[in-house]
Amino acid sequence: MERLKRIALYGGTFDPVHVGHTAVAENLLTLFALDELVFVPAYVAPHKRGRTVTPALHRYAMLALATQHHDCLRVSSAEIDEPQRPYTVDTLSRFKTALGAMTRLFFVMGADSWEEITTWREWERVLTMVDHIVVTRPGCELSTGHVTSDVRNRIIDVRGAGGGVIERTLDEGTGTKIFLTDIVHIDVSSTSIRRAVSEGRGGMLAEAVAPSVAGYITKYKFYKEAHERKLFNAGHGDGKH
Repeated sequence: MERLKRIALYGGTFDPVHVGHTAVAENLLTLFALDELVFVPAYVAPHKRGRTVTPALHRYAMLALATQHHDCLRVSSAEIDEPQRPYTVDTLSRFKTALGAMTRLFFVMGADSWEEITTWREWERVLTMVDHIVVTRPGCELSTGHVTSDVRNRIIDVRGAGGGVIERTLDEGTGTKIFLTDIVHIDVSSTSIRRAVSEGRGGMLAEAVAPSVAGYITKYKFYKEAHERKLFNAGHGDGKH
């Protein structure tokens, strides 16, 4: 039987995309034997409408620069093209229809998004539409008490596991699965990058983003505004509802 093509969607604000994002993507490609990983920048994530966000086309451009040398990394404008449909449930539905039955679709989210998953629109449907990969840092605890028993029964903890172990679990049982993995070893966030730029700490920018992205941020003078400092507490992580 022909193996289904494996594609993962990695949604978020990506303001800006940094080396942690690309490291997660590269590791997931290997760990889950993905054929492609697609970054899906949000037009404006629904829960981030309380703060200033860099225009979507600029965030898309930075993602394109960060992924230009990675053959299996793509960037989609799906949510930018349809800002009136900003929710994950809509995005997954569109991708499932477009990709068809010969593709196994995964959705990637961080630990922060997992903790607030019950606030997402149609969250239980979201968790059954496709397989999910919840990414956390080594040693961090992930709670499961906030989700239903049905959801808990579909969780597969592959933290610390190698690709061979994960490959064996992918086709066990039926229905969609939720994989927990701890492949992140880089301690960087978009919030800390914005803060560093606004405070004139250019060295941090050079370490945290690809050189082409750093050049783009410098060219367009992103994150320089003084009011950015007042807005950092409004946006944590890069997930979306």
